[in-house]
Amino acid sequence: MIDFGFDKLALIGAVALVVIGPEKLPRVARTVGTLLGKAQRYVADVKAEVNRSIELDELKKMKTEFEDAARNVESTVSNEVHQTTADLGSVWQPPADTVPALGSDVAGITMPATTYRPPKKNWRLKRGAMPQWYKQKNGVRGKAQSGAARVARFRPPRMS
Repeated sequence: MIDFGFDKLALIGAVALVVIGPEKLPRVARTVGTLLGKAQRYVADVKAEVNRSIELDELKKMKTEFEDAARNVESTVSNEVHQTTADLGSVWQPPADTVPALGSDVAGITMPATTYRPPKKNWRLKRGAMPQWYKQKNGVRGKAQSGAARVARFRPPRMS
């Protein structure tokens, strides 16, 4: 780059003073300064844009690498899961000649093909974990009372 020393700047200033004149020199210097500032900002913006585009390209490359790695891991895991389930299925399947199927004939006796049904529950009956006799013995309240009923229950009797 061009190396400007003090002596070169003084020479340029003297030539500008002679050519332009002392009346217009401050205005020209201001204009040149603003133009140089705009040029520097433009160069800085271009550099920043180039850096951003380079970083964006690097990030896109990293993203594709990560996506490829994730797909590879996913395919490997799914293959292992399918292989394991197939192996377990073959191990857990009993041979057809050892265990009779439900409803088949074994030694002349036909076994009924039934399915499991859970026992019926009386869903209307609310069951608590604490037995009723324990609640009665220790004074646990069994029925809800309104606030007025509780106040009336514990109000001292009137003396007439």
